[in-house]
Amino acid sequence: MSAHRPATLLLPPAPYAAAAAGGWWLDRNVQALPLDFGAATRPLGWLLVGIGLALFAWTLATFARHRTTVNPYKAASSLCTGGPFRFSRNPIYVGDWFILAGVAMLLATWWPLLFAPLIWALLRYGVIRHEEAHLEAKFGDDYLNYRTRVRRWL
Repeated sequence: MSAHRPATLLLPPAPYAAAAAGGWWLDRNVQALPLDFGAATRPLGWLLVGIGLALFAWTLATFARHRTTVNPYKAASSLCTGGPFRFSRNPIYVGDWFILAGVAMLLATWWPLLFAPLIWALLRYGVIRHEEAHLEAKFGDDYLNYRTRVRRWL
């Protein structure tokens, strides 16, 4: 554990972006297994992207109010427990899930969502584990108490 900074292994949006790009490529190139949503899902796709972006903006505003960083490679200067952090310990990553689901619907294919278990594992063990260790080392019992009250995702 390090109070200095998290030992984050990868940039958190990267797995989501790779899933969207890879899913788009698979949809266009694997004709033997079409996994289409259909065009009717486009409005829902835009709604999900909007929810994800709104959650991201709310989280950024919360970080700004607490004068702490959003950068997963830098040390937190404050423990955020208000705003979206009342509902999730990782609201940006939850927002990223909404955006990925929305993008899949806009692309009208299930392919990006098939990467969900891999994304979850990469985030859980390559990012969140390190962020949580940093927050525990830096904020001690305050973070542990917060962790018992608020779920990781939703």
